[in-house]
Amino acid sequence: MNETAVVKAQPSGGADFRDVATAHTPFRTGRLVLWVILALVVANFAWIVAHNENFGWPVVARYFFDPTVISGLYVSLGLTVIAMILGIVLGLAVAIARMSSDRLAKSFASLFIWFFRGTPLLVQLIFWYNMSTLFPQLSITIPFGPTLASWDTNSVITPMAAAIVGLALNEAAYMAEIIRGGLLSVDRGQTETAEAFGMTKARALWRIIIPQAMRSIVPPTGNQLISMIKATSLVSVIAMADLLYSVQSIYNRTFEIIPMLLVAVIWYLLITSILNVGQSYVEAYYGRSDRRNGEAAKPAAATDEASH
Repeated sequence: MNETAVVKAQPSGGADFRDVATAHTPFRTGRLVLWVILALVVANFAWIVAHNENFGWPVVARYFFDPTVISGLYVSLGLTVIAMILGIVLGLAVAIARMSSDRLAKSFASLFIWFFRGTPLLVQLIFWYNMSTLFPQLSITIPFGPTLASWDTNSVITPMAAAIVGLALNEAAYMAEIIRGGLLSVDRGQTETAEAFGMTKARALWRIIIPQAMRSIVPPTGNQLISMIKATSLVSVIAMADLLYSVQSIYNRTFEIIPMLLVAVIWYLLITSILNVGQSYVEAYYGRSDRRNGEAAKPAAATDEASH
């Protein structure tokens, strides 16, 4: 059988049989030339930037670890962590409501996603910061009845509170769609099987569906985390002392605008680069099952070909 298979695999016309296992990709001179040209262009640009005095690199070095800048960096990182945690938790609830058979919950979730994804984050932050112009007092009341408790809006909606609420609600709308897509990627038969074994829908969701959906949820969540780091720069418009606001406060005093903006840019690039590396490891971790399945499929495919 093997000899027959080899004879059939030989090319027609009397051509010699060639072992593809020893084949190699030919050397491409054109690609090497393009890489060299690109490297020269990048190196030339880097040289120009490094030796351009207008960038103020000594000023960048002097203020890079300035206490005001570091304090703003901590605020940006803290806002990112808090807003992402709240956004994921609220986004999970909204995603479950969106997939619910209850029309009221589904409609509310759809309206929430529509509003917070459809309006700019900057507008939302300004709206929360100026909440006192609409509602000078925040109250807990019985509908059409007496007021149980009341607070001054400005004492409740501080710049920090406005930043957290604005970032978290906006992030929740995006995370809801990411989580919903991940949940829909799991075969519906998993839920039916769990219910056949007597599991409730809630237990099946937490024990079976969500763990399997994580492979589809985690990578885009990493992208959202990186986007959140950059989105925190918007809170500077509501006088929140984040990284961008901190460098602005310095260059408003020293008039060294470009160097101070470069300080913020370099810090953002460092943070996002670290997060990109972490995201690649997380994606590799959740993609290991696909690699195992692919490796297991190769021997099976080779066995099938040999049998024919």
